[in-house]
Amino acid sequence: MHPNVENVAARLRELGATGQVRELPEAAPTAATAAAQLGCDVGAIANSLIFAADGEPLLVLTSGAHRVDTTGLAERIGVARIKRADPEFVRAATGQPIGGVAPLGHPEPIRTLVDEWLAKYDVVWAAAGHPHTVFPTSYDELLRLTGGTPADVA
Repeated sequence: MHPNVENVAARLRELGATGQVRELPEAAPTAATAAAQLGCDVGAIANSLIFAADGEPLLVLTSGAHRVDTTGLAERIGVARIKRADPEFVRAATGQPIGGVAPLGHPEPIRTLVDEWLAKYDVVWAAAGHPHTVFPTSYDELLRLTGGTPADVA
């Protein structure tokens, strides 16, 4: 098991998560590819997107059915600017590669917003530290695991 995945699996156990890490047969760098392999609605995929909010890391867990409205979100959370982070910024903030960023298991806590749209699904799927791994959870559990704040991100 990849070290990032081992770290995420350990954090899930420590936090009493109900789901376990599952390895996918193919990489799932997008919500659509993950949903196709899992046989679920693309909206049930929790994309872990890292942004720079006034230069600080911001993790937005958004439904695969949405795009983040960075201008509106910046206004709602009181920052001047939110911009998509580059791969180096993502790896520095999370220790994980784009396409496999988990909502937890980062070197330091990251401010986290969780798309309220995900509450529509009984089961939500999130990345587990590598593009080939995911884990099942619920919206409420995702909030608990991440210490995240519910948000309208679209």
